[in-house]
Amino acid sequence: MYIDGVFSGGGIRGIALIGAIEEIEKRGYQFARVAGSSAGAIIAAFLAAGYKSKEIFELVDEMDLKNLLDERKSFLPFSLTKWVGLYWTLGLYKGDALEVWLENVLAKKGLQTFSDLPQQKLRFIASDITNGRLLVIPDDLEKYGLDPKHFPIARAIRMSCSIPYFFEPVRLKVDRETSIIVDGGVLSNFPIWLFEDEHNQRERPIIGIKLSPKMDDVPKNKIENAIQLFKALFETMKDAHDARHISSKQEKDIIFIPSDGVFATEFDLNDEMKQRLVQQGRECAIRFFNNWRYDRKFKVI
Repeated sequence: MYIDGVFSGGGIRGIALIGAIEEIEKRGYQFARVAGSSAGAIIAAFLAAGYKSKEIFELVDEMDLKNLLDERKSFLPFSLTKWVGLYWTLGLYKGDALEVWLENVLAKKGLQTFSDLPQQKLRFIASDITNGRLLVIPDDLEKYGLDPKHFPIARAIRMSCSIPYFFEPVRLKVDRETSIIVDGGVLSNFPIWLFEDEHNQRERPIIGIKLSPKMDDVPKNKIENAIQLFKALFETMKDAHDARHISSKQEKDIIFIPSDGVFATEFDLNDEMKQRLVQQGRECAIRFFNNWRYDRKFKVI
């Protein structure tokens, strides 16, 4: 049976998505269309390319994730360079290493641009903070004078994964205008709404995987200093928009994966922690399928 899949962001915690996908595959479901934001964009792209959950985990497991943290070279000590550079480049790390890795992984499956996929097969969310608007890729690229079909998928993922202040934002230059594009999670970290029309109708069943507990179970933010304030602001910004769009009807189609104990930017995870995240995703998916029933009105393709 074909389903549509939506995957939330969550930084390095996105490894937990792999465990849930493994359980989805075991039950015979195949993804017709996929969408995601930030880390979810990476997973969505790998699935669209034809990778299975086992292969995706091997890709993540075989590489040193710290290699994705590409610092800018300077004669100054890194402790000083990173803060001076942050002021001008808007990110501690360039993000080029991430884009190159994605490009190579997708190329192994013959995927380079959106023209290599059926229309609407793969979509991402990014945030245009210059113009103050949510960006659906590839759909909205025409607004920037870009050809959606021939836009590099790895570049699009890079846009969706630009965690503010961590990775440098992507600059889209059109004529004399430059738009600063950052992480999709800033405006929509879980775009389950992408697969519903204006009448809230679905073409086929949707399964979403969200790296957070249900809204009723989200712990309160502790705010006693400026750093905690920034964290609370970002977490609220990341989740509040999507929470308004997750109805009780949609909630029954979402695998919620609480990922306590791992930070989104914790790129030095050891093998044990990677396995633990995968197992956590797997267990949450098993509990989900114990209760999930899709609407029989959907046609089995």
